[in-house]
Amino acid sequence: MLWVFFALITGFSGSSGYDEYGQATFDPTWANELWLEYMPWVVGGVGIWFIIAYFANTSMIQMATGARPVTRKENPRVYNIVENLCIAGGMDMPKINVIDDPQLNAFASGINKNTYTVTVTTGICNRLNDEELAGVIAHELTHIRNNDTKVLIISIVFVGIISTVLNVLTNVVFRMFLYGGGGSRNKKNGGGGVMIAILVGIVCCAIAYFFTLLTRFAISRKREFMADAGGAELCGNPLALASALRKISNDPALGEVDREDVAQLFIIHPEKLHQSFLDSFNSLFSTHPDTKERIRILEQF
Repeated sequence: MLWVFFALITGFSGSSGYDEYGQATFDPTWANELWLEYMPWVVGGVGIWFIIAYFANTSMIQMATGARPVTRKENPRVYNIVENLCIAGGMDMPKINVIDDPQLNAFASGINKNTYTVTVTTGICNRLNDEELAGVIAHELTHIRNNDTKVLIISIVFVGIISTVLNVLTNVVFRMFLYGGGGSRNKKNGGGGVMIAILVGIVCCAIAYFFTLLTRFAISRKREFMADAGGAELCGNPLALASALRKISNDPALGEVDREDVAQLFIIHPEKLHQSFLDSFNSLFSTHPDTKERIRILEQF
């Protein structure tokens, strides 16, 4: 798809020829030459971007949420709950972060043993009892054990790369349309080719949006239900997790978080992000199932 888009842009550029009627003609040879010339640089740049994002995801998430590390001495309550659950589940101890925010939420992140992290807000620590907090942390530990965090982070990186590349290509097409591309003659006679490129660009953007929705399903509703079930089993108290979800659902927003990709990580999506009509439409494709349904299932354990 990217090659088709690239070929349409370059094949109808000012370097292409014109037929006997003065119409711009498609030149695949020119497009292929440019493709072979620039693609190694593009692939290299995307590779470097992926490596940086892959290995720096922990610090990026910390910056986006305002999270900070916490030690046993600073918060023995949370540290001991995480440690006890890890011992019960036969898991390695993850890092523990805290967000200084009075609202209630928590999430797990990381791609390997060195980066796995459980993050909680000060609000959730202050307003949940020990059993409820253990249920929430058990849910997040289950995400780590099921490799959900790794899948989501990798998918976020890929979607960011694809979306950025397509946005750049789309901007190039619209600039050609607005400013005439390869000169006045091309603007006069090659408008059909440019319009085709624009239509392809729109199709590419639609496909990119579709894949964005699919990515949001990478940590799907089924995986959330599985994390609820695993968390209930790990903490041994399904009703405590249900009670925690009920409390969190009343105040899940976070003041520091305004990015949808980061919001996907949380145990309950920060509802304050759903403000526009488009966001409300997007919620139909949310990675998180309805909280009331999650509570109902937990109460049936």
